[in-house]
Amino acid sequence: MIANANRLNTVEEYYFSTKLREVGNLIAQGKPVINMGIGSPDLAPSAKVIEAIQTSLSDEKAHQYQSYQGLPELRKSMADFYQRNFSVSLNPDSEILPLMGSKEGIMHISLAFLNEGDAVLIPNPGYPTYTSVTHLVGAKPIYFDLLETNNWEPDFESIEKKDLTKVKIMWVNYPNMPTGASGNRELFRKLITFGKKHNILIVNDNPYSFVLNENPISILQIEGASETALELNSLSKTFNLSGWRVGMVLGNATLLSAILKVKSNMDSGMFYGIQKGAIAALQLDTDWFEMQNTIYKRRRNLVFELARKLNCTFDSNSVGLFVWANVPLGQTSEEFVHKLLYEKDIFIAPGTIFGSNGEGYVRFSLCISEEKIKEAITRFK
Repeated sequence: MIANANRLNTVEEYYFSTKLREVGNLIAQGKPVINMGIGSPDLAPSAKVIEAIQTSLSDEKAHQYQSYQGLPELRKSMADFYQRNFSVSLNPDSEILPLMGSKEGIMHISLAFLNEGDAVLIPNPGYPTYTSVTHLVGAKPIYFDLLETNNWEPDFESIEKKDLTKVKIMWVNYPNMPTGASGNRELFRKLITFGKKHNILIVNDNPYSFVLNENPISILQIEGASETALELNSLSKTFNLSGWRVGMVLGNATLLSAILKVKSNMDSGMFYGIQKGAIAALQLDTDWFEMQNTIYKRRRNLVFELARKLNCTFDSNSVGLFVWANVPLGQTSEEFVHKLLYEKDIFIAPGTIFGSNGEGYVRFSLCISEEKIKEAITRFK
């Protein structure tokens, strides 16, 4: 047998990859499982987006290899989107790099800037991919706490006490997943100051800005951000294009040129039709966000009702695609999720998959119809 690379000993198969097999097996056995665990938007893209990809298929160069940097008009649309929604001016030729989803960007950024033995600051709780990619490239994760008592924001005084000598990257994610904390400009100013002080690249992962959030912000709005920060963004959640795999990394041209070196050696350009669809999505007006959020508000109110039935508590002011809730005292997150799945045929995500500070919490997804949420509620009457 050919032995696996040693790097595979540092990671496990992604939680949802394995858990959804378990859920699938229960469904195959006839169990009426309601899946409220994963954040894959179930709503359709705009008809304008579908029309754009359909029309593009007959274009002369539609089926050829595409540029690693994407179509110029795609980068221009991304720049216009940031100017219109964040008042951030970006050069579409040098300060924007389209990606096949922002998850790809986490790997590309890590490969571009981390050497074996370097260290990375990772939020706890946080997106598990920050940790797995850090391990895969041979770097060391250093976790910093996000706590409800501190509004799920970093405690910089505590972080300063850590050994930061080998830290090259700090991952942050506001609006935050899984907690729903919105973040704010003052937090971003602190992050930029911290990054400059320690020569650390601050990367804000920002795919949830327009979901149930009245004040979208970008770390690139902060003075001096171009010196020490990058931002990842995605069309997956904002425009219901998760399966299309369209993302972007934005910021300093020199930093992006390093990421392009990695990307151009690992994949090809995005399919032409998807780029055309993405352009149409980025050009949608605010009516699109309002329509989506009207639906998500109704769903969130129903999830709040379900959470109350389960004796969970939550922050009703949180933003994004999820409801992050405390489980009743005396139960662990895993016990709570297991009991709910096998007694009520409802699957939600345990907070522990996002880190040790997720113990005592669970995450409900809003990517499920009102009818299904109502059905889940009826199982407790």
